[in-house]
Amino acid sequence: MSNTLFTPFTVRGLTIPNRIVMAPMTRGFSPDGVPGENVAAYYKRRAESDVGLILTEGTVIDRDGSSNDPNYPKFHGEKSLAGWKAVADAVADAPGKIAPQLWHVGMVRKPGTGHNPDAQSDSPSGVTHTGKSVMPAPSDEDVADMVNSYARSAKSAKQLGFDAIEIHGAHGYLIDQFFWDVMNQREDKYGGDLNDRATFAADIIRECRKAVGDDMPIILRFSQWKQQDYSARLADTPEKLEAFLRVFADAGVDVLHCSQRRFWEPEFDGSDLNLAGWAKKLTGLPTISVGSVGLKGDFFEAFQGKGAEAASLDELFERMDKDEFDMIAVGRALLQDPHWATKVKEGRFDELQNYSADALKTLY
Repeated sequence: MSNTLFTPFTVRGLTIPNRIVMAPMTRGFSPDGVPGENVAAYYKRRAESDVGLILTEGTVIDRDGSSNDPNYPKFHGEKSLAGWKAVADAVADAPGKIAPQLWHVGMVRKPGTGHNPDAQSDSPSGVTHTGKSVMPAPSDEDVADMVNSYARSAKSAKQLGFDAIEIHGAHGYLIDQFFWDVMNQREDKYGGDLNDRATFAADIIRECRKAVGDDMPIILRFSQWKQQDYSARLADTPEKLEAFLRVFADAGVDVLHCSQRRFWEPEFDGSDLNLAGWAKKLTGLPTISVGSVGLKGDFFEAFQGKGAEAASLDELFERMDKDEFDMIAVGRALLQDPHWATKVKEGRFDELQNYSADALKTLY
């Protein structure tokens, strides 16, 4: 078994007890945006069972159009923040640490949905992923408030006792829409080439840093693919990826969470390094890898009603021992089995379960 996987990791003064991260998995179990006791218990079980760092399900910021489902948790408002305080308190006595994922769905939201059905959806330019203009481009004031909305939630996270924050900049949601040239046709500092289009995320990182102070780690999740286009790539060479990621490094991000569908797949020809491996090599920053850990078949199949068989962890151990990346995020395996990390730690590999897509619908 890998010794590396169960060694501590320290970033910006926060010591995480091991390298296992619970991937953020949106479940829609917070009616009217308020997480209840069941949500606190859900995270506590995993924090007590050898998960080093929990990244919560996506929690939406305080722009009216940030959500497309009234059951997604909010990270603003008195009742919702009280619910998240209960979550932070439930995890506080466990060895594992916890960070909320701050989220805005952008134009993934369909009109008339979410916590504020009458709100207009936010976007970079009012243009869909097909290039069709469907609404006016947001004003400079609106974009500034989008940036500050993340910072307001980041400040709340610090006040509630969370250990870190993650900014969701992946998978075709608002921040990723600013990265995407088809959707971002702005002519101000937030538009232009890929590095310019990364400025929106960089400004969010800077404002969040002001909100949380110097002692709280900031994680940015990004991806090459988007849910609207699985083949999309922001950077098709290491040189382009380095320049893109340097924008976030210069803004002060602490950790890059590099989302890909299968962690063992190489990112570029001529190297076995995955996306997190390249991000670490190019920036020197700590990275989190993710993608179908412990299971055969990627997570898209789960949403098609398909399960997945348990898979060997040997390649994960090998990559961790070679220091390709610093932490590994586990999704479906931990969703189904809160004791998955403990079983791996104790070498109880014969007890690791096949994954049932029905686990997405449970409270466990």
